[in-house]
Amino acid sequence: MIGCALLLGGASLGQDVPADRVSVPFRDSSRPGMVKVNLMMGGITVKGYDGQEVVVEARLRGGKSSRKEKPDNKAEGLKRIEIATTGLTVEEEDNVVSVSTSPRGHAVDLSLQVPAKTSLKLGCMNDGGILVEKEGGEIEANNLNGPVTLTNVSGVVIAHSLNGEVHTQMDQVTPDKPMSFSTLNGDIDVTLPPDVKARVKLETQNGAIYSDFEIGLEKKPGLPSVEDGRKDGGKYRIVFDKGVKGTINGGGPEIHFKTVNGNIHIRKGT
Repeated sequence: MIGCALLLGGASLGQDVPADRVSVPFRDSSRPGMVKVNLMMGGITVKGYDGQEVVVEARLRGGKSSRKEKPDNKAEGLKRIEIATTGLTVEEEDNVVSVSTSPRGHAVDLSLQVPAKTSLKLGCMNDGGILVEKEGGEIEANNLNGPVTLTNVSGVVIAHSLNGEVHTQMDQVTPDKPMSFSTLNGDIDVTLPPDVKARVKLETQNGAIYSDFEIGLEKKPGLPSVEDGRKDGGKYRIVFDKGVKGTINGGGPEIHFKTVNGNIHIRKGT
């Protein structure tokens, strides 16, 4: 296991704080690795490149040190001065690189360069977005309050935001694997290769659905879905929802698009 905790507590007050930066190799570069990132406050940017190591940079939002003066001894009028740092920690174990920060209430922006076939599991909560570019592994991106933007990606995607838009542009799609794009409040805008084969389920409560693809409808909005499992000892189930089910290019693995307050756009790539 490789562990790095990089602190810049000795920086001069009022000066720019340089980014904490570290490069970590995967244990076995002959097989694809995974990068996991969890961030409480701030944004995550990941770019694929031709190298073999994971390069991580962490910077406090604004690039400045944060000075706080706290009473240390009221009787003598002394003060304790604290300088905020990113608290960057990077660990590698069994071809999985895990990245986290502990900035004590300050937003930290993380920038990563990763080998192009690396799988990603990214999560952030507040005060930032998730941006991924030129990556070809399996991508899972979850943002609580902010957008998720994936451009020139290939493989498999699960992208979710609670309060933010989800934009994805895929160059290639891994066959026979399902994908999902969802948000509670925001638009979903996904570009897929023109030859993609998929079964799609599209749901929006307060919005419209737009598609460049011709979708062969299996179920129109407002009509019930019926599941009859009684012959196998199961239940007979009828569900009314506003979702649209259909196929693109004859059908394939399921791609689920869901928003409550927003529009859904499915675009055809070139």
